[in-house]
Amino acid sequence: MAEFPTTARVVIIGGGVVGVSTLYHLAKAGWSDCVLVEKNELTAGSTWHAAGNTPNFAGSWAVMNMQRYSLEMYRTLADDVDYPINYHVTGAIRLAHTKKRMQEFERVASMGRYQGLQMDMLEPHQIQDYYPFMETHDLEGALWDPLDGDIDPAQLTQAMAKGARDLGANIQRFCPATGVSRDGNGWIVHTEKGDISCDYVMNAAGYYAARVGEWFKPYGGRDVPLTVMSHQYFLTEEIPEIKEWTIANGGGHLPMIRDVDTSYYLRQDNYGLNLGPYERNCKAHWITEDDPMPHDFSFQLYPDDLDRLEWYIEDAMARVPLLGTQGVGRVINGPIPYAPDGLPMMGPMPGVKNAFEAHSFTFGIAQGGGAGKTMAEWIMHGETEWDMWAVDGRRYTDHADADFSLKKALETYGHEYAMHFPHHEWPAARDKKLSPNHERLVADGGQMGAYNGWERANWFAKDGDDTSEEGTETWARDGSWTARVKEEVEAVRDGVGVIDMCGFSRFTLKGEGAAEWLRTMVAGALPKAGRMNLIYFADSRGRILTEMSCIRHGEDDFTLMTAAVAQWHDFDLLRNNLPEGLELKDVSKEFTTMLVTGPKSRDLLSSISDADLTSGWLSLQSGKVAGHDALLARVSFVGELGWEVHVATENAAEVYTAIRDAGAAPFGMFALDSMRIEKGYRTWKGDLSTDYSMFEGGLGRFVRLNKEQDFPGKAALAAEAEAGSKKGFVTLVVDAPFADAPYMSTVWKDGEVVGETTSGNYGYRVNKSIALGVVRSELTEPGTELEVEIFGERCKAVVQPDQPLWDPENERLRA
Repeated sequence: MAEFPTTARVVIIGGGVVGVSTLYHLAKAGWSDCVLVEKNELTAGSTWHAAGNTPNFAGSWAVMNMQRYSLEMYRTLADDVDYPINYHVTGAIRLAHTKKRMQEFERVASMGRYQGLQMDMLEPHQIQDYYPFMETHDLEGALWDPLDGDIDPAQLTQAMAKGARDLGANIQRFCPATGVSRDGNGWIVHTEKGDISCDYVMNAAGYYAARVGEWFKPYGGRDVPLTVMSHQYFLTEEIPEIKEWTIANGGGHLPMIRDVDTSYYLRQDNYGLNLGPYERNCKAHWITEDDPMPHDFSFQLYPDDLDRLEWYIEDAMARVPLLGTQGVGRVINGPIPYAPDGLPMMGPMPGVKNAFEAHSFTFGIAQGGGAGKTMAEWIMHGETEWDMWAVDGRRYTDHADADFSLKKALETYGHEYAMHFPHHEWPAARDKKLSPNHERLVADGGQMGAYNGWERANWFAKDGDDTSEEGTETWARDGSWTARVKEEVEAVRDGVGVIDMCGFSRFTLKGEGAAEWLRTMVAGALPKAGRMNLIYFADSRGRILTEMSCIRHGEDDFTLMTAAVAQWHDFDLLRNNLPEGLELKDVSKEFTTMLVTGPKSRDLLSSISDADLTSGWLSLQSGKVAGHDALLARVSFVGELGWEVHVATENAAEVYTAIRDAGAAPFGMFALDSMRIEKGYRTWKGDLSTDYSMFEGGLGRFVRLNKEQDFPGKAALAAEAEAGSKKGFVTLVVDAPFADAPYMSTVWKDGEVVGETTSGNYGYRVNKSIALGVVRSELTEPGTELEVEIFGERCKAVVQPDQPLWDPENERLRA
């Protein structure tokens, strides 16, 4: 056993596949003075009873990157570390019962091809060529991934552990961690064997991660939004026909089947089958007083509960009749951690400096390799190769309490293979954060969506409109919302509209030297006192970290505003770099915002406000609106004359009522997004992503390389400015009759992949389908003809001049 260390650069708590992978990747990168502590044997948690399936398929760009990397790594790992691994690359058939499902497959296959993965669409008559024992008469088609398969989770983990040890890393088994304490900016990890002082600590405790998370609450941590679900699968006894087929095919295994519309996977295991459903009538554990989490559940399982799976078993037997010819050999019913959306929680621990987390993996075996790579990068460099916001633990803030986490985990597990349609809102655990105007919005027909837990109106329905959940389950642009969104846009275009933008993330920054510090943090310039502008933060590579609206009240007195979902991400960015003597506060709940915009907005506000509305674009005015103190910022995300009206939350209902009574028409987030894309305005973590540099993202006008202050990414951006960017940002008009371009739609030129879209929507003021994206720099010239792949169809797209499609001279905005 390795000698017990008292110091380390990093201590990882948890010896499952993700913790061990992180240790292995740290050691490969030269950080060998790292320690992993595990209270039992490695793999004792969810890893040991995992089915070990290894798909490439993922609807998330970030998750696909992780899984693709994992599978590439696994194919050579046994040789790389000289440790045998039972790994079957069998390929997988993902079944589609409907055209909508085939459209989803087309989209993911396109993403896969961009990442170098070949995924093929199959017609029903082709499926039995891959799997002769399957019934296919009721299918629309399938997707074939030849690199899918399964791997032995324990062997995989032990192989990476060997690799880490060989490189000098230290693994302490049977060494329970008991707590943590601060040591300056570093940590002391307390264990039953002794204390370890370290620079960084990582919570990789799997389904115990919430319990470990409690240790960090005194240092700024939060309740970890994790629910432990019961996942059950069973193995059949040997099936003669499968044995015969396997021998006849040289020992090769049948491909994996995923019937995602029914919700199960089915794969060969030895000479039998392994069936694993994700049932709607699912069950969480360790959530009540009479079912407490045990101190140690290593290598243990829950009692069998096959009655829950009866419907899924019957369906699978109809699909592959061989499944019903033999009895059940073994049932596995074990704990598996679920974050509210089913994606892992990774990255910097919210609110806690020099602490990280990597847990809540529902597909930890498939994602383990890529997760370890990503976490090693985050720990060593503070940034990752790929933008990982989709799995960043800071995506959930204080609305993700125990009630929210449980309800969402049940919903997500029961819809594990669900399609995530662009206009659909999942109904569980809603109304966590309500605007003071919530009842009025709902009474006006508001169809609500959740944004960092805040309920905002997406669109406003009228009598007779289909507002059912089923009505939103489509990839198509058109639905019951289409006519209403068009009406809302036209009301703003021709008159005046108001949108309740509750939940903006809002931070105050004060203190002598605040302005000078901000200049060292951002790529561009600060506004003058009494004005506002956009400021951009880059990482060391010059890539886009975030965008904030900077409102400057005085020399060293600022309000910084950012997207609702960016609240914890952006506050950490500021707080973790804040010098002593400056005061930073999160006041997101204390104030709220309404955008009043349209050519008649000045007339409306003049009737209910004493503020000076003659000042120009990007100016600030303090005054009364409906008798209440307000800050009016001359800016509009929809590109019309308008003001953001910032008021205390307690006064918001009276101010909103006065604005509505004065004649403003309500509009929602769908209309807002339609209008912002016509102006080329960027969305956070869509167009504004660390996958792109400031120059690649079309933000060069916000970069001041000649300012005296250094800032993160300055050297990299200077080098890029001299050498020229390889990619450039474009606005595309797309011939897209069916649907607008989803995020990360592949862009083609002459049969070659040349870029991707970062957002897409229909512009009702210009009557065109619009996509923003990034393509090879030589293709950014206006008039260049490209193709955007939308659900398998390549649609003609034309690069537009570098200016807004709507009101290109900004005359309406500055009126």
